[in-house]
Amino acid sequence: MKIALGRAAGLALIAAISVACGSGGGGNQVTKYKYYAYVANSTADTVSAYTLNDTSGALEAVAGSPFATGEQPVYIAIDPGGKFAYVANWLSNSVSAFSIDGATGALTGLADSPFAAGALPAAIAIDSSGKFAYVANFVSNNISAFSIDGAMGVLTEIAGSPFAAGDGPCSIALDPSGRFAYVTNYYLNNVSAFSIDGNTGGLTELAGSPFAAGLTPASVAIDSLGKFAYVTNFDSGDVSAYAIEAATGALTEIAGSPFAAENGACSITIDPAGKFAYVANFYLHDISAYAIEAATGALMAMASAPFAAGNAPVSIAVDALGRFVYAANSQSDSVSAFSVNAMTGWLTPINGSPFAAEGGPHSVAVVRIAQ
Repeated sequence: MKIALGRAAGLALIAAISVACGSGGGGNQVTKYKYYAYVANSTADTVSAYTLNDTSGALEAVAGSPFATGEQPVYIAIDPGGKFAYVANWLSNSVSAFSIDGATGALTGLADSPFAAGALPAAIAIDSSGKFAYVANFVSNNISAFSIDGAMGVLTEIAGSPFAAGDGPCSIALDPSGRFAYVTNYYLNNVSAFSIDGNTGGLTELAGSPFAAGLTPASVAIDSLGKFAYVTNFDSGDVSAYAIEAATGALTEIAGSPFAAENGACSITIDPAGKFAYVANFYLHDISAYAIEAATGALMAMASAPFAAGNAPVSIAVDALGRFVYAANSQSDSVSAFSVNAMTGWLTPINGSPFAAEGGPHSVAVVRIAQ
């Protein structure tokens, strides 16, 4: 069964992609990195793993890939250090957890994995310190919260979890400071916002939450400075944009919002520099692209967009340096790959794209790992 569908089919389950960055070396030392991409295949019950060519952006399957998950994996998130991968299993009501071999990209299931979540877990977010993981549960209308064992990657549900959300939470994003969490409520056309207790990981809903969005908000992303939040609205075919109040985390819709996308606007990702935004459009099989006005957060559509992708793209991610963009095409079992023009943000298909995945690719994440 395909998950990213319109209201007529009962669900639209898309989530923001987390991009994890390594840290640079100091002094005269030069840190070397390897780059990997991971795709959750919703009808194959697997994760495809790829080595990402640092020069061309092309993908090559990792030895041993694909790796088995629970039933109907729909989202994958990587911890900031690139040590662990976590997969939301829609029909298993669980999270599969893996260690990542930094030298090869191969995945190994953790002890005690999978970990129980709520009903129909749709998305996962990990805080910038790698201490906490949050899972949006689409049918139980709540957020499961876990502490992460930094050495072993094991998840332990924290006190007070799960935390109540709205009706149909399907995407979750955290601000870079790890102080705030934002959750799209698909059936209520709004966004719940929470403060995060830095010691316990507990969630407390913010004053004024939930904040209004468009029709069936499907995905939320935060820019790298934590100044702006962007929400794709699946049925209204646009993007709601908000300024984030630095002290409180409250959302204020910015002038000009919502910004036009296409019907079936699914996943959104922001490049690491906060210059460009990209939206996967499920129905028209393409990607909308925008320049971001630095002072206001307003989106300016690129003249050359949208860019063609595969059939029914439902997830989109950008690499840690903003050089490459990847889209998971749920109905053509492939991943479209693009190089990014650093000045304009325009996308150019990478040689060999699209790259084969397994059945129903539904989420893509990219990571660089220091060697």
